[in-house]
Amino acid sequence: MNTSSDRFGDYSTIVVFGASGDLAKKKTFPALFGLFREGELPSTIRIIGYARSKLSDEDFKSRISANLKGVTNENKHKVQEFLNLCSYHQGAYDQPEGFKDLETEIKKYEDKHSITKPDRLFYLALPPSVFTAVAKNLKEHVYTKEGRVRLVVEKPFGHDLASSRELQKDLAPLFSENELYRIDHYLGKEMVKNLVVLRFANEVMGACWNKNYVRSVQISFKEAFGTEGRGGYFDDVGIIRDVMQNHLLQVLTLLAMERPVSFDPEAIRDEKVKVLKAIGDIETDDILLGQYGKSEDGTKPGYLDDETVKSDSKCVTYAAIGLQIHNERWEGVPFVMRAGKALNESKVEIRIQFKPASKGMFNSVERNELVMRIQPDEAIYLKINSKIPGISDQTSVTDLDMTYSKRYSKQFWIPEAYESLIRDCFLGNHSNFVRDDELDISWKLFTPLLEHIESKTGPVPESYPYGSKGPKQLRSFLNKHGYVFEDQGSYEWPLTTPNVKGKI
Repeated sequence: MNTSSDRFGDYSTIVVFGASGDLAKKKTFPALFGLFREGELPSTIRIIGYARSKLSDEDFKSRISANLKGVTNENKHKVQEFLNLCSYHQGAYDQPEGFKDLETEIKKYEDKHSITKPDRLFYLALPPSVFTAVAKNLKEHVYTKEGRVRLVVEKPFGHDLASSRELQKDLAPLFSENELYRIDHYLGKEMVKNLVVLRFANEVMGACWNKNYVRSVQISFKEAFGTEGRGGYFDDVGIIRDVMQNHLLQVLTLLAMERPVSFDPEAIRDEKVKVLKAIGDIETDDILLGQYGKSEDGTKPGYLDDETVKSDSKCVTYAAIGLQIHNERWEGVPFVMRAGKALNESKVEIRIQFKPASKGMFNSVERNELVMRIQPDEAIYLKINSKIPGISDQTSVTDLDMTYSKRYSKQFWIPEAYESLIRDCFLGNHSNFVRDDELDISWKLFTPLLEHIESKTGPVPESYPYGSKGPKQLRSFLNKHGYVFEDQGSYEWPLTTPNVKGKI
């Protein structure tokens, strides 16, 4: 394990608040188990689940074990070993009694192992409405001045600029920025974490990663399912808050930032902030909004068919947004973030299209395109032009392909996003967490857009069929923002899929 001085000790305490909820059950505890299974968490730590629900330890552990992943015949003994580290503590979030009892329980563990400088990690798998109450009780009753404390908070970090600043104002007096870890799970995904290395450890990438060679950049998030009965919740969020202001914008900063001076977390986050400051205001004619309707065959319901959704809802389930970065590297290069639900496939990818080759001997060759697939099935491939083998002198599009599942053997453990980020937190690595000024600038950028969309006179989203590629205007929108649809000829990726011309 990491031997950095920022790493928590082997006798540390992890407390998961909201332990009876879906997030903790499906993400937090499976991630903790994954780290333990792989030897990335010591077998001497203490893990406490805290929630309001009245559960016995046995019931709590039964809930945990039902969602653990990566269990095989060879490592199934790890399940019981992990459960032996866990216990459940019932208490209110806004009353001190439960926190005082929690302090007593943690102190017993620390005293047993003669820990004089405790390490305590508090994970809030909770809605933001109770962040402040829990944080205040933690600071007053469970905080340690002798050791180290880390507080992990889940998105959403506010609903807009004002609510984000209010939340920050409440948390800032209680926990320092160094103690706060705002978790955005997309920053823990393998391909996203690879962006820094891909860009700055390869001279060929650095040479062409600018306005002189790049024509357009797309960051796409596609889900093949709708809100599935959660429309009432989604109606107050929408696709822009759900994935664009956070996940996709974080990916954009890593794509566009300048080279940090080191891997120091603050050096990386400094460069991300510079990019955010350089993004121009989002113009209302640079957006495309959609809301899914019934599938063309009528088998899938539309968004408004959800009984939990208001019949006149203008909630946006699909959005494409064009951005401009006003700096020396990217001036004039269109960046498009697009995300939607109920589409034809589930896929998240980055697509960088380069400028065309010079005319002359090649009049009709297609543009190079670098594609980085974040999920599913991580892959990086570069579309290139090559001579058709044999006696022909014609060119065709092929690719340089690094699909992770083919390139790397199964012996490589690729941690899931939450596993990766909880490990970073345990090691004291802030680089993949959102800093306060990052959060403030991102909300400054998106709040005017959200106010425009959600006003009474705001635009009506275009209806698109469940299972389609999105609104009909998407192709023209991408054309407008610099993306050129080529005649793909015989090209296909991966080779096992049928060729689709102009696929978006």
